[in-house]
Parts: sequence; structure tokens; C-alpha cells
Amino acid sequence: METVRFGIIGIGMMGREFASAAARWCHLPDMNIRPEIVAICSRTPDPKKTGWYTDNIPSIRQVTQNYRELIENPDVDVVYIAVPHNLHQEMYCAAIEAGKHLVGEKPFGINIDANKNILSAIRSHPEAFVRCTSHFIFYPAVQQICNMIESDVFGKIIEVEAGFFHASDLDPAKPINWKRILDINGEYGSMGDLGMHICHVPFRAGWRPLNVRAILSNIVTERPDGKGNIVPCETWDNATLFCETKNADGDNIFPMTLKTHRIAPGETNSWNLSILGTKASARFSTKNPKLLQKLEYTGGTQTWQHIDTGQETAFKTISGGIFTLSFSDALLQMWAAFLYEFKHGKPLKRFAGCVTPEETELSHRLFTAALESQNKQIVVKV
Repeated sequence: METVRFGIIGIGMMGREFASAAARWCHLPDMNIRPEIVAICSRTPDPKKTGWYTDNIPSIRQVTQNYRELIENPDVDVVYIAVPHNLHQEMYCAAIEAGKHLVGEKPFGINIDANKNILSAIRSHPEAFVRCTSHFIFYPAVQQICNMIESDVFGKIIEVEAGFFHASDLDPAKPINWKRILDINGEYGSMGDLGMHICHVPFRAGWRPLNVRAILSNIVTERPDGKGNIVPCETWDNATLFCETKNADGDNIFPMTLKTHRIAPGETNSWNLSILGTKASARFSTKNPKLLQKLEYTGGTQTWQHIDTGQETAFKTISGGIFTLSFSDALLQMWAAFLYEFKHGKPLKRFAGCVTPEETELSHRLFTAALESQNKQIVVKV
């Protein structure tokens, strides 16, 4: 089996999730390529965090606080960078220019200028294989919806809705973190951290927003800083984007609503997608990860089917077909998609690939237009 050596820059939650996925690689019986984590980097010394990696991953041979030492390591083939948004441009460009392949976190740059600079570095190094993370597309029900898109069974699209909802920030006593600080998170607010997740399927389908009317909300304007002070929350908690959207052929224009809400009472990391068409419709939410709702209209009674999905994943697993996919399983599928495309030069299928740099560029155009729309209270061309 071919081995690809990874270095991780940023050893927080998502770095640990990748390390866990790599440790479960035997869960994917048909893969002939696998990741091996050989290096980790964290800017701040934290023996507890680094110890978790070194205790559980014997292949690690480099632990450093200097990310440049990691990207200059000849034993590292691919770098996974999971750091705050203000560091994306510097670190992503440095990794690419050092000759590394790259997996980056969204939004792929703190703003549109940073994103342009990252894409410029990619164009200057066409040998680099670069992708962005987003895993919700790999839920079996979503894969079935994507198969419906690819088979063109929806007919004329009537409307699309996609959303990502959190609830933990409803508590005003929750201490502030970097996602509420403008210089670190960026002006996009919740759109920067959550937006690519809900754009992944529409963008891969070729549905392009023509314009946007955005309503952005800063609901909790102050929070404790954990040091006895109350400090301002500078970024948008919730974003609702109303987009006039066209399909890939340009012969169908329809409304698309995109929501990224960090303050959504009762929600716990809920991602949803709804597509309504003249011939078929489909709905899914991670609130019920087995349930696919589908309506096929051929005349007469219009009936929503409730279909239980199992382990019908893009990349075969050892799990029995009746079991339910989890967050970690979806991440494992995403990493399989990255390495499959890395090896074969193309994704397993159209909707079984990671986010491309070009798709991140479109998201930045949309989110930048949304900021202008909110500021001027107008519809803005994307």
C-alpha cells in the first residue's frame, strides 16, 4: 500500500480528528493508499496536547513550534493546516512554495484578498495538490441526493435551501473565543467558519449565485474574556443569504437561501439541505442522520417518502450496511476522498471530492458581496 506522509500544523480538535481518522484507515478495505502522520506543529507549548499525539501515534518523528521547520522537513509530503483564519494566507502560501501538497481549513483565507493570494500561489505551483475541508457531503443521504443531481432527476429547480446551525453561543456568559475577534476571524463572522460547508453541494452542482441580499446579525455584542473583563464581540453571529441562482446550463434561475447561524436555539451542529424541483424533491438534516426524505412527482398524489439510509458510503467501509454514519465516519470519508484524488488525479465521482480552491474563491465572492449587501441594505451582484 502506498503511504503519504503528513504533517499537521495546528493540533486542536480538527487535527486530532484527522489523526483519529488516520488511525482507523483499516476501516476502508478498498483503499490502496494511506496517510502516515510524521510531524506536528503547535505555536504554543502544550504538553497535554502534544502528548496526546505522541502517545497515540508512534510514527511522529518531529514535534515543533515553528511551522517553517515542519514545511521544510523533507519527510513530509502533505501538510494539513488547521489554524485561525488570519494565519491562512501566510501558512498556506509558505507550504505551497516549500513544495508541499496542502489540505487547508475553510474559509481558505481571512478575506477575499488573502484568498486571491493563496490561489495565486497555487497557480504558480501547479504541481501542488491543494484542497479544502468539508465533510457533510459524504453522509449517505447526501450522496443519494447528489446522485439525484447528477442524474438530473429534479427537473426544473424550484428552490434550494442549505444551513448550518449551532446553539452553544446562546449563552451570553460563554467566554469569548477567537471566532468573535475581527482581526483573527475576519469580517465574514459565521460565514467564514460555516459557509463552505453549506456551499459545497450547490457549488459542486454548478449552481452559481448571481446576486445576494444578506441579513447579518450580531446578537450577543459583549462577552466575558475569562479574565474578569467584558469585551466586545466584533463578528456576525448569524447570517442569512438570499441568492438569485442559476444552474450550470444557465437556463434555470431559482432562489437559494443559505444560513450560517451560531445562535440557533436548540440546535447542536445541525447541517441541512433541501432541494425542490418540478419532478423530484429531497431533504436531509444531520438531526436525523439516517433519514432521507424524497418526493418523486409523476402526476397525481404528491407523497414524501421517508427512507432510512445506512452505510452506503462513497468509499466502502467494513461496517455493516444497516449501521448509522457518524461525524467521525464522514471525516474518514473526506480524507479518503483527498487521498483517492491525490493518487488518481480525479475524484471517485463528481460529488465524492473535497472542496477545490476554485470553489473557495466563489465562496469568498459570495461572502464579500454579503458584507456589502448588509452594509448598504441592497441586493449585490456576486
